[in-house]
Amino acid sequence: MKKFSILSAVTCLFSLQVATSNAQTKPLSERMAAQVMDIWADSLWTGRPFKWTYDQGVILEGIADIWYKTGDGKYFNYIKKSMDHFVQADGTVRTYRPDEFNIDHVKNGRSVLLLYKVTGQEKYLKAAQGFRDQLSKHPRTKEGGFWHKQVYPNQMWLDGLYMGEPFYAEYSALTNDAAGFNDVANQFIWMEQHSRDPKTGLMYHGWDESKEQQWADKTTGRSPHVWGRAMGWYGVGLVDALEYFPENHPKRKEVIAILNRFADAIKKVQQPNGLWYDVIDVPNGKGNYFESSAAAMFVTTIAKGVRLGYLPQSYMSVAEKAYAGMKKEFVEEVSAEKVNYKGTVNVSGLGGKPYRDGSFEYYMREKVITNDPKGVGAFMMAASEMEIAALPKMGKGKTVTVDSYFNNEFHKEPATGKMEPFHYIWSEKDNNGYSLLGHLFNARGAKLSTLEDAPTTANLKNSSVYIIVDPDTEKETEKPNYVQDAHVKAVSDWVKAGGVLVFFHNDAGNAEFKNFNKLANAFGINFNEVSKNRVQGSQFEQGAVMMPADHPIFKTTKKAYLKEISTLTLTGPAKPSVTHNGDVIIATAKVGKGTVFAVGDPWLYNEYTDGRKLPADFQNFNAANDLVEWLLSQAKLNNSCSTPHDSKQAGFIWGLSKFAYFCNHRGNHNLN
Repeated sequence: MKKFSILSAVTCLFSLQVATSNAQTKPLSERMAAQVMDIWADSLWTGRPFKWTYDQGVILEGIADIWYKTGDGKYFNYIKKSMDHFVQADGTVRTYRPDEFNIDHVKNGRSVLLLYKVTGQEKYLKAAQGFRDQLSKHPRTKEGGFWHKQVYPNQMWLDGLYMGEPFYAEYSALTNDAAGFNDVANQFIWMEQHSRDPKTGLMYHGWDESKEQQWADKTTGRSPHVWGRAMGWYGVGLVDALEYFPENHPKRKEVIAILNRFADAIKKVQQPNGLWYDVIDVPNGKGNYFESSAAAMFVTTIAKGVRLGYLPQSYMSVAEKAYAGMKKEFVEEVSAEKVNYKGTVNVSGLGGKPYRDGSFEYYMREKVITNDPKGVGAFMMAASEMEIAALPKMGKGKTVTVDSYFNNEFHKEPATGKMEPFHYIWSEKDNNGYSLLGHLFNARGAKLSTLEDAPTTANLKNSSVYIIVDPDTEKETEKPNYVQDAHVKAVSDWVKAGGVLVFFHNDAGNAEFKNFNKLANAFGINFNEVSKNRVQGSQFEQGAVMMPADHPIFKTTKKAYLKEISTLTLTGPAKPSVTHNGDVIIATAKVGKGTVFAVGDPWLYNEYTDGRKLPADFQNFNAANDLVEWLLSQAKLNNSCSTPHDSKQAGFIWGLSKFAYFCNHRGNHNLN
């Protein structure tokens, strides 16, 4: 018995150590998502009526951030399943009533826009157009601020800026609506003017233009107190909307200035444990407590603001301190795979029936629960941002440019009816785009850029990495731009000086070879006009390529998918990197101080990295991660950009591009 007991104890201890190790290695964002997708497996709210609610949208924002970060299709599928409960084939949305004019109901429009951008399905576009139509008709204050709800006349709440403005900005970017951006900026400006305490910089929960509400100050119209989550809503709304603002919009700087004032105000009231009180302006009030959703929203606001360049890097210490406090106070271990998030106030509002008077005592009466949708959604956003912040930033000071001269295709955008660039571009979220690849570059500190002109000595100097994809044939573009001798010299000189050149070519029948090989040959690489690794239907194994063990580039990739590729013939400095069935399919070359990477396929576009199509054992997202790190480590040229871009380009920025703004250098449009 004694031996058995010792053996049992050792076994238990070993199991605990394994579980602890797994818990420490699996990112918190994914562990929270696992719990969410278990609790709300069918996307419906347990114990609540089946209805369109912003709570669900907050969770889906967190899930979307994890999808961008992991390329795991289960996250996208969860978003789609959740929205498909509501969005019907004709674009109508079940249980949504636009005539209620509740700005909360617009919030989920961002999930609908994501689904439209990825799938192209018309029903999602129609649904998004419906939410935009609500904003066109939504009741407003005299100066133009959106009422929070029709049942709350003349009132603006901080909450509403998160519910309406990120969708409004993203939709304006999609449709190139300059007036829409002006309206979005004004909403933030007016809300700050009316709700901000000039002494502390903190913002009161609500403002009543009429000053008739019981909770409204008869002089200022402001509610009595600063509620943490209300400020959190406003902050996340700021950074989410700013992602889509044109760099040259006249009010963009003013909105960024608001964000900086906001960050300074919350920094001053951060408590020693890194957290914030539920009612921020009454820190010593009886029963006041540290509230978890506000902390998560403040971390998201600051970390994302720093990442996108809106806030100084010094603010990351605020986010790091808060995140450490959140993990200590609010994160509860469930298993190696799951966590709970505690300490979220269920709801707090103003007015209504029964009447909420905005007093400190009122806020203290609201329930505090575990795994509230608003809390866990905000926590997933915050955890994702902090996990990105922890990645090595080998891309800092470097710009990654994708060519849009040799590959220059257009199609009609259904949202606008206008011809827009498409096919292997950063902003494109559907199968043909490089949005996830761009996300990986951005997460490592690099800027993204698009070169619309022919490469020259002048415009290449702005780039550390230059990616040329799928050069056009006459079948694809009426007047394709072919490689000329001047292009070969400019690119060759740039590589020799330390640039990193990437060839993502294509197979026979889908790309131009004769002229393009003039450039490739300069580095000892020739793309053979063939089509290998052809795949019939969904027989994906026909496109399987096994990566060699201990590969210097693809360190975490064992099995990749490359379909219909051109093979390579090498001379001079070029060396084989990956071979398959006796053919060289990936090669590299060291030329001067620079590096060349070549593969006969566009390869790492969304269709084969976003987890929606390929079987789980294919590791193209891993391959993209590996390649991004290797390319940035090879890059010797550092650069920066600051010149504003034109407003048209903002229409292409995505919710990665959620990561982005452009600056223009002689046709070189940079996303940051």
